[in-house]
Amino acid sequence: MTDKYEAIGMADLMAQSGVGFGTSGARGLADAMSDRVSYLYTVGFLQYLERSGSIHPGEAVALAGDLRPSTPRILHAVAAAVRDLGYQPLHCGSIPSPAVACSAMHAAIASMMVTGSHIPDDRNGIKFNKPDGEILKEDERGIREQVVMVSRTLFDEAGRFSTEVAQLPAEDSVAARHYVARYLDFLPSGCLAGARVLVYEHSTVAAGLLVEIFAGLGADVLRRGYSDTFVPVDTEAVRSEDVELAKAWAADEHFDLFVSADGDGDRPLVGDELGNWLRGDLLGVLTARFLDADAVVTPVSSNTAVEKSAWFARVIRTRIGSPFVIEGMQRASDEGAQRVVGYEANGGFLTMTPLPFDGHVLSPLPTRDAVLVALSVLLLARRQGVPVSQLSQLLPARFTASDRLKAFPTDLSRVRIDALARDSDLIVEQFPGLGDVAEVDQTDGLRITFANGEIVHLRPSGNAPELRCYTEADGVERAQALNAACLDRLQSWRRQD
Repeated sequence: MTDKYEAIGMADLMAQSGVGFGTSGARGLADAMSDRVSYLYTVGFLQYLERSGSIHPGEAVALAGDLRPSTPRILHAVAAAVRDLGYQPLHCGSIPSPAVACSAMHAAIASMMVTGSHIPDDRNGIKFNKPDGEILKEDERGIREQVVMVSRTLFDEAGRFSTEVAQLPAEDSVAARHYVARYLDFLPSGCLAGARVLVYEHSTVAAGLLVEIFAGLGADVLRRGYSDTFVPVDTEAVRSEDVELAKAWAADEHFDLFVSADGDGDRPLVGDELGNWLRGDLLGVLTARFLDADAVVTPVSSNTAVEKSAWFARVIRTRIGSPFVIEGMQRASDEGAQRVVGYEANGGFLTMTPLPFDGHVLSPLPTRDAVLVALSVLLLARRQGVPVSQLSQLLPARFTASDRLKAFPTDLSRVRIDALARDSDLIVEQFPGLGDVAEVDQTDGLRITFANGEIVHLRPSGNAPELRCYTEADGVERAQALNAACLDRLQSWRRQD
């Protein structure tokens, strides 16, 4: 046994491969996500679920992927691991992360999505979902503790399969159909009649389903901007090219809503009829309002307009990351809230309780979703009798901006941020002109509230070597200018290293 197989600890695999593991699953450079690494991560995940009694051999495991060039290869390795452990791979095709998760939760089976989400296509990853939803922090610890056995002859020295393995099964449309029906069955037939919606397709797997759902509810849908190469759309740091595209299309086309999503379709990119992209945390507040939520859970980085609006009986702040939001939503539900939702600053929206609307009920989906946001914003505008561009006037005048420095060493970020956290005078020195420090919050990164009410939040990314900066002020131009000034200051940290 020991001659033919080797025991591999998941913690060792994570350290040796360079493929990190955390709240977004496994993620790293596409080249580092070899057949061997992808296979072993899958085995570790399924083994953990099996030993905890969540799944049983012979059951199906739903699989899907985004449109990155490396995704088919990684998906092939994932499917091989599923088969080798005695499970049946259900290939759901190129569909959004929330679509495969939603269908799998409905069927009470595990699921995996091969995607790097919004990051460039030289990277990729695997998202893991239990039969009842996303993996949480306690699951992450359990997966890290797994030791898996693997044949010494299964892979060559480069980590490729040494012999040919079975191909992926034919695609099954069950997950895509279930996801479309989720919204067509929830909302009144024809509720978007007369609306005109532009879907920016680029390379998101959500494009086709967005078109189908909006058209199915009566909207006239325009399809624009398809790309056959992967576009790394980040909804927290919209590319200048996409800002220009939106403005150009608004000048040439008439539409009521401009909608897209990131690569795997769990973060919405929504714009108004003037071609202005709307911030994800603003979208979250508006979506929660449309759904008449009584408890809203959101990370500490989100706009404070959610509290200042006084729309919700309870607002709970968490660390950044959907597992923390899910834990907060579960707590709110356990404590008696009836309509519990959550959202992240990137726009991803989650629901924890059934949500009645016009005689229908939307079932819970405690994972990031983009479609519900886009639908809710347009329907809220129609309910209020205003264009989407005027929805922000319903909220207090608080505006946020965010951007990031790429290829910024995580260790350097942490050293600099830790120094600021210990010394308010250093904060004033590093960010001159903002006045005294009123409050420092270290829930996740360093969130600094100044005496003038402006906010600067610094946080190393958990998915890539990037340093993110979030800012908040009473005016949109001021929030953007503050963000640019802070990034310029953060850029100087490289030279001081």
